[in-house]
Amino acid sequence: MGYKKVQIKIQTDYSEADIRFLIFKELGFKEFSFQIEKKSLDARKKSDPHWLLSLVIFSEQLQGESYAAPEALEIPYKKRTEKVIVIGSGPAGFFTAHVLQQAGFNVTILERGSELKKRTKAIKQLENRGEFTDQNNYAFGEGGAGTFSDGKLTSRSKRISVERSFILSEYVKAGAPEEILYMSHPHVGTDNLKVIVSNLRTKFLENGGVILFDTQLEDIVISENRINKIVCNTGEMEADHVVLATGHSAYDTYRMLINKGVQFRTKNFALGHRIEHEQKLINMAQWGSENLPGVKAAEYRLTTKTKSGLSVYTFCMCPGGKIVPASAFAKKSVLNGMSNYIRNGKFSNAGCVVGIHPDMLLGHKCSPLEILDWIDKLEEKFYTFSNSYAVPANKASNYMKKNKSKKVPKGSYPLGMRSAPLFDMVPEIVSNALIEGLQNFSKKLRGFEEGVLMGLESKTSSPIQVARDKDGRCTGFDNLYFVGEGSGYAGGIVSSAADGIRCAMGLSSK
Repeated sequence: MGYKKVQIKIQTDYSEADIRFLIFKELGFKEFSFQIEKKSLDARKKSDPHWLLSLVIFSEQLQGESYAAPEALEIPYKKRTEKVIVIGSGPAGFFTAHVLQQAGFNVTILERGSELKKRTKAIKQLENRGEFTDQNNYAFGEGGAGTFSDGKLTSRSKRISVERSFILSEYVKAGAPEEILYMSHPHVGTDNLKVIVSNLRTKFLENGGVILFDTQLEDIVISENRINKIVCNTGEMEADHVVLATGHSAYDTYRMLINKGVQFRTKNFALGHRIEHEQKLINMAQWGSENLPGVKAAEYRLTTKTKSGLSVYTFCMCPGGKIVPASAFAKKSVLNGMSNYIRNGKFSNAGCVVGIHPDMLLGHKCSPLEILDWIDKLEEKFYTFSNSYAVPANKASNYMKKNKSKKVPKGSYPLGMRSAPLFDMVPEIVSNALIEGLQNFSKKLRGFEEGVLMGLESKTSSPIQVARDKDGRCTGFDNLYFVGEGSGYAGGIVSSAADGIRCAMGLSSK
């Protein structure tokens, strides 16, 4: 059986019959099967929005070589006695453990938060009554921060194609829609992620893995460049290898590691606010209509460089989603966005942030501990503004003029907004860059200035990075590894999971 690759242009509300008809027009015969390799929306011409489908067509009537499937991840299994402890159950932690398990290791995952059901209950208490739970919130708990997110599965890295295919296929096996295998901007939504995380956990346990919830790393015991044992709130544990996958919000863990001699350096990160619009405004700006049959909700990704040389960009755009209180610790205020798979909410939101180095914020060459303390104080400042999880807010049109809004409209954030001079609550270098960025974005996307800026977006990435080798092993240690967003080398579900996979593959090859 031969094959042929073609690209077709098709209306947004197409059916399988429509695809087959266009293939018939291309080939001239009806005996074939096909699979979609890639699907992307082209809405550059508002009068003609359409999907572009890259297809692989199979037929006995096609001549040529047999179709070669893309390279797959080959995990080297052998019977092993080594025990590995993985700290954290987010994408990086889980996929590290998942691959190590398949390679024959004895693997235990430690998670400082609780399993999904208990974590979900705590988050509902936060949103409904403002009651914060230290170990179960939008940052901590089963599945990590990724569980309660938009579930974007994109990655800008072109060097992780094999790992990415493995991650997506494992997600599909665990209940994700098959379209994530070919969509150019795949996402699964929080509703699907909760099912996926639960199913992955079940499979891991069935295969002999161990997951200890409500178990927090508190200390490490070092001897001759090795971790001899770890100390948790539940007692001491020993392992041949320890993999840290704590996420970038675990500042208490960062501080402990730094004090124990694990090497970190500062790096660029992002700081700003969350911006929210009505979704129909974004749809109109991107599509020229409030609805587009066959497409859930319009997205955007905006970036510009200011006169000062700083980059301003939107991050983690959540169409049809909501803004959530994402602080990892009590009496601090941080925002993030999330959405369900259908993306049918009234609002859209995105981080609107400035890429900046910690040295520029503090005015001198600062240490990793200094920038962590500085961010902590800023997050506390945003909480003490209202002494609650209600957040300061400013219309974008007023922010650009450095005017406090008389009032702000209701939005998706569940714990309330209060009008504030938001531009004065972040360093001037940040607010000035944001003003320039907002002016630019308002020219690129009609109506962008009608958005509402709110709260603090300080957790797009880590401000520090661990010193490690290509397999994730921390410099100066024989058996301590650090992967995922907390390491400072990854960002987002896919790149974090891929970072964990590479660490696991490196360990498996030794």
